[in-house]
Amino acid sequence: MTTPNKKTADDSGEPKYQAIAAWLREKILAGEYQGAQRLPSEAALVSRHGVSRPTAARALQELVREKLIERRAGVGTFVVENPERSTRQREFGLLTPQWETTEIFEKICAQLAGLARAHGFGMIWESARPGVTPHGKAAKPEGAQAERLCAEFIKQKLDGVFFAPLELSESGRETSLRITSQLQQAGIPVVLIDRDLADFPERSAFDIASMDNVAAGSLIGSHLLKLGCRRIAFFSRPLSAPTVAARIAGVREAMASAGIEGWGRNSLIEGNPSDEALVKRVFVRQRWDACVCANDSTAARLMQTLLRLGLSVPRDLRVAGFDDAKYATLVAVPLTTVHQPCEEIASLAFDAMLRRLANPLAPSCAFLASPRLVVRESCGTYLPR
Repeated sequence: MTTPNKKTADDSGEPKYQAIAAWLREKILAGEYQGAQRLPSEAALVSRHGVSRPTAARALQELVREKLIERRAGVGTFVVENPERSTRQREFGLLTPQWETTEIFEKICAQLAGLARAHGFGMIWESARPGVTPHGKAAKPEGAQAERLCAEFIKQKLDGVFFAPLELSESGRETSLRITSQLQQAGIPVVLIDRDLADFPERSAFDIASMDNVAAGSLIGSHLLKLGCRRIAFFSRPLSAPTVAARIAGVREAMASAGIEGWGRNSLIEGNPSDEALVKRVFVRQRWDACVCANDSTAARLMQTLLRLGLSVPRDLRVAGFDDAKYATLVAVPLTTVHQPCEEIASLAFDAMLRRLANPLAPSCAFLASPRLVVRESCGTYLPR
């Protein structure tokens, strides 16, 4: 109950959320709340005006639409520091440090750039891949380059960043966590692409758009089981992204559904697929029906190594991968794989970003595109059973 001398936002008889918005608008325009100053929280508005939390949130969203305030997830609500900023073209950033390691990032990023243009957004996209500087000196490692780009994005006050966390390095996770933390502290929304920051099956606090990797693993596992395979290995490189663990989980589900218990640690192989000693020890001295590889790149290298060791794919070992990269059809034995729906992933990521801009306090979600199995010769579909 309010005291008699305390004016509330609904004294005028208008809808409560509009009254709260008008009350805040008046204070902002009168200079009581200066640029970049933090506004009362939803909880404070609820307490002061005696309204529900959704009503308070709707009032703040009215002022967001008017570009008088901005809401920063995990930080608070602030008066727009530089009102003329709202008249400039809004811009997103693409931060994909390892985009050249797989063509899926090139496809996803190109689609995102097109979607941004179609919706009136600018897009800043620069590779963080290490190389040689114009002066002939070695550039910084990709992690350091990614952090430099992150600092640039923050300096330019971008409206959102699409980020593919690093993998395959000891420092990759720590670097990715620092990048997302810095963007979050700056109030810049982040949508993760393809992979999460947390180990599967855990989830980070960020929106993510990717293929349904558990379903993808299950698709390949089920297909190989139908071909009569029972001893199935899974080959990956050390320090792989959490997506690989999700694919392993999908294969495990397929095996369990077929009544094959105990598939797991002894079937998981980590290493360099070009390492002849490792491949000989695992696939020549042991008997496997098939090997599912973490991605097409790993599968292609494994097939080359098997060929050098005198093993035939698929007669001696059936092989499958993930991504449906261009070279999946160019290797000596065309590769059975799971097609990455890159356009769908990009669309999901863009929709996730628009959702985050409209409601910075919305719960984080995973947006998953459905995988599609592409059957080729490497899995031995046409071999006599």
